[in-house]
Amino acid sequence: MFMRLLAFALILPMLAACSSLKETDTGRTATEQMLHSTAADRAAQQLALAIPPDTAVFVDERYVEGQDSKYAVAAIRDRILRRGARLVEERGQAEMAVELRLGALAIDDNNTLFGMPDFGVPIPLAGNVNLPEIPLFKKRTRQGVIKLAATTLDVKTGSLVQAGDPVYGFAQKTDWGLLIFFSWSDNDLMPGEQNQWVGR
Repeated sequence: MFMRLLAFALILPMLAACSSLKETDTGRTATEQMLHSTAADRAAQQLALAIPPDTAVFVDERYVEGQDSKYAVAAIRDRILRRGARLVEERGQAEMAVELRLGALAIDDNNTLFGMPDFGVPIPLAGNVNLPEIPLFKKRTRQGVIKLAATTLDVKTGSLVQAGDPVYGFAQKTDWGLLIFFSWSDNDLMPGEQNQWVGR
């Protein structure tokens, strides 16, 4: 058994070439950030805000937390400005306040693999040797998901002006692998770059 594993480990590098993509030098990948921000943009565009033009609006973000939440808030502020309102930085300067809340801002990661996953093989006197993954078919889908809602209040009276239903935004990137040598991806993150093919 040991000899078979050793022979497999020696032959494997001759059977498969490899390629790699260096996505980032920071703690997070560009893909992760694009999934979050694209989903936030799409959700913000769905907000139906009943705010008359030239209304002074204060955006209350006390109930917004989480990674990339500042971008989500900025996307909503942009939406309010595009509808003709004016943003103010103090609640007392506003005629209306828009209270924001986030129900989700995260990434779902789903992996499917037909083939051999990577695993370690113990070698006497040498420790573990990690054998790489050998995919006959592989699919990895990452989907950015955001759920947000906004409630509009009259600043002077504190009474409700509008309570909208939550809106949802999604963004996805799927990576495929076939027979070790071929890989490609599709996404809806950047216009004109939905499909990327890589031959190994």
